[in-house]
Amino acid sequence: MKKKIAIIFTGGTIAMKIDPTIHAAIPALNAQEIIGTVKNIELMAEIEVINFSNLPSPHLNMDMLMELYLIVKSKIEDDNIDSVIITHGTDTLEETAYLFDLLLETKKPVIFVGAMRNYSELGYDGSSNLSAAICTALSPNSRDRGVLVVMNNEINAASEVTKTNTLSLDTFKSPEFGPLGIVDNDEALYYRNIVKRQHINTSKIEKRVGLLKCCAGMDADILDFYIENNYKGLIIEAMGRGNVPPNLVPGIKRALEENIVIGLVSRCNTGRVLYTYGYEGGGKQLRDLGVLFGGNLPGQKARIKLCVILGFTQDRDEIKSLFESVV
Repeated sequence: MKKKIAIIFTGGTIAMKIDPTIHAAIPALNAQEIIGTVKNIELMAEIEVINFSNLPSPHLNMDMLMELYLIVKSKIEDDNIDSVIITHGTDTLEETAYLFDLLLETKKPVIFVGAMRNYSELGYDGSSNLSAAICTALSPNSRDRGVLVVMNNEINAASEVTKTNTLSLDTFKSPEFGPLGIVDNDEALYYRNIVKRQHINTSKIEKRVGLLKCCAGMDADILDFYIENNYKGLIIEAMGRGNVPPNLVPGIKRALEENIVIGLVSRCNTGRVLYTYGYEGGGKQLRDLGVLFGGNLPGQKARIKLCVILGFTQDRDEIKSLFESVV
């Protein structure tokens, strides 16, 4: 019996082509047209199509992502469904994939896929990427590996992968650890596994979490915006090992006094933050003030993690433990 895959279509470049009037890519393809680019798909699996949206990924807000999550969860819980694939725009794909990786607890393969070239371009990669995602979904070796991202015949973990280039077909990489595996000759081949994954059992998230990137000579006035607008959390992309300009420190103190949870990560592409430096604005001072340290997560993923945690608990010790967990 053929396996059954639910493919949920959300939009993105994989569903776009050039509008001749404005000479730019816009959403245009429907689900059947995208599936039609994959040859002999009916011989490989039974496909259930779910049309969620046809939007560029920057248009998907947090409410929509939670709506999408509930659909994915319902399909995962359906005994007739063996795996789920979500087509998604690449701009925010890593954030949605990581959100679902934190929320879902399943052994069934859940796979995100997109495209870097639209349907009107030479070398449209939507069909090859979707084909590779289907092969990955069908593989018994894809079970119990968490949420996966399949692009350019590479299989990456949602918790590790990031978009590294605005144009390249191999833009999705896991800079710290490399891919979990590849798709070759229609077969998913795995080289390594993630031993532990983090799961947070909640169906609620806190949307009012900001993201702030540090730069030379930065002042603290921007932090007043987050305080005055009742933000519950803030991720700071610090410099290097986890340090900020000294003028930012008074604003961090004010935000913490207003019970805003502040998480710290680095603006560097790789490496984790640590309380190494003791000067004004250094990681040791921030740690002593009560700032949480987010390991090697990039800012956009640390924000997703804090959104989930604050939706789950308001206990400060539990927030710290969950945010600083490296599993």
